[in-house]
Amino acid sequence: MNRLTRIEAEQNSAQDAPWWRGASIYQVYPRSFCDSNGDGIGDLPGVTARLDHIAALGADAIWISPFFTSPMKDFGYDVADYCGVDPIFGTLDHFDALVARAHELGLKVLIDQVYAHTSDAHAWFAESRQDRTNPKADWYVWADPKADGSPPSNWQSVFGGPAWTWDARRGQYYLHNFLSAQPQLNCHRTEVQDALLAAARFWLDRGVDGFRLDALNFAMHDPALTDNPPAPDDGRARSRPFDYQLHLHNQSQPGIPVFIERIRALCDRYGAVFTMAEVGGRQALGEMHAFTAGDARLNSAYGFDFLYADRLTPALVAVAQANWPESDGMGWPSWAFENHDAPRALSRWCAPGDRDAFARTKIALLCTLRGNPIIYQGEELGLVQVDIPYDQLQDPEAIANWPQTLSRDGARTPMPWVAQDEQGGFSQGQPWLPLGEENLARAVDRQAADPASLLNLTRDLLALRRSSPALKLGGFEVIHADPALLVVRRQDNGQAVLGLFNLGTAACAWPAGLAAQGRELIALNGAAAGQDLPPFGTLLIEETN
Repeated sequence: MNRLTRIEAEQNSAQDAPWWRGASIYQVYPRSFCDSNGDGIGDLPGVTARLDHIAALGADAIWISPFFTSPMKDFGYDVADYCGVDPIFGTLDHFDALVARAHELGLKVLIDQVYAHTSDAHAWFAESRQDRTNPKADWYVWADPKADGSPPSNWQSVFGGPAWTWDARRGQYYLHNFLSAQPQLNCHRTEVQDALLAAARFWLDRGVDGFRLDALNFAMHDPALTDNPPAPDDGRARSRPFDYQLHLHNQSQPGIPVFIERIRALCDRYGAVFTMAEVGGRQALGEMHAFTAGDARLNSAYGFDFLYADRLTPALVAVAQANWPESDGMGWPSWAFENHDAPRALSRWCAPGDRDAFARTKIALLCTLRGNPIIYQGEELGLVQVDIPYDQLQDPEAIANWPQTLSRDGARTPMPWVAQDEQGGFSQGQPWLPLGEENLARAVDRQAADPASLLNLTRDLLALRRSSPALKLGGFEVIHADPALLVVRRQDNGQAVLGLFNLGTAACAWPAGLAAQGRELIALNGAAAGQDLPPFGTLLIEETN
């Protein structure tokens, strides 16, 4: 294929793909992104003021974690009004201004939708709990006690303790898979689905470009309330009663894909809207495939393969990618190494002295994966997990399970914008969580001025990915994988990019028989084509025919 023909083919491939396929997504945790009013909590005007940073990074879209009206017992994932903005974060006018500015900058806007549960402060629950005959009596999961007064099943909450709470007004238990303040919606009911779809329509009408659907496999339960069987001991750590069960009946029910098809049909009426499922648990892969199968379900699923892994290895990458083959009817994966629920990757995957070199290799690998790379705010700066003292913890899970559960607060610390500012340019007031001295030293202003910084490398990688059909849309072939060295090829319409990643702390020999010809795109940590790869050495090479 000559060069002109190849360029034409690449352009046609890119034009045929929907905007979200291969898009780079930047996750904003609004509580910790930027505070515009000095109360120490980030807000929507603060996000709007800093959108230029995300656009300059080269992201295609932003995903904003919940900002809806909420008592904030689970920081917005306990929704009290699906169509309202919590005053902590601003107003609907502020949200509209954010969307308008994002679109001006060429950024798509994705938001969370939480369909498995609401807050117990939601008006729907207030009505449902009044008695057993009101119009919303069965909008939540209610059940009588057993003859001895105990809960109707053995189901356990993710956050610890039974998944059932007694309500004296109804004389029944209600189900909650998370906090007792997060009662489970009965999504088996068409009326409940209709109400949730109306909320989605509300935000689509305001210009959002897609949704991340939180805890989607928890959206339905077994109506027979069958006890869950015990989980076999597979060597995994068990810090909660939840860990001792196979969750066959409190989640993951066969009616969920039917509801998903209703969500997709609504979104399709608004054009190229992106839908991404969050699915966790032991059976997550099968459910993710089911939730994204064909053209009538969701576009993508949010993989957990890396979020809680204690090491980043070639085998982990190879298996994760092999689980999403290019085949008819197969969905499209989305990948994150970090998020608001998982410990910062640099604190899990490498020694403190290796963080600078490893961070460069890590971000290059994320940008090379087939799927949508999701960058969590501050990942482009190399932020690390902050150790939050018990008396400053905000995370209800960490408080309930302390000290066994590593606090989510340590990954939710405020974004450092200005290194010389005590509050990091995040707020003029006292931030709701401490920034951490190491993270403050990695502030945006300091890295923006340093051509060799991780921030500027991330900009280069995202620009490369956007311009490369192979990296954005191509297949993923593992050429070599041993305990430290990963070699992959991304290929699409005549362009092939070879990626070599030494994920170990010792040098690796150049793989025997691997050609080194081509145009060097990225070389990190002293790597050079055809030579031994130094620790964390990384190369991206556009291969020549």
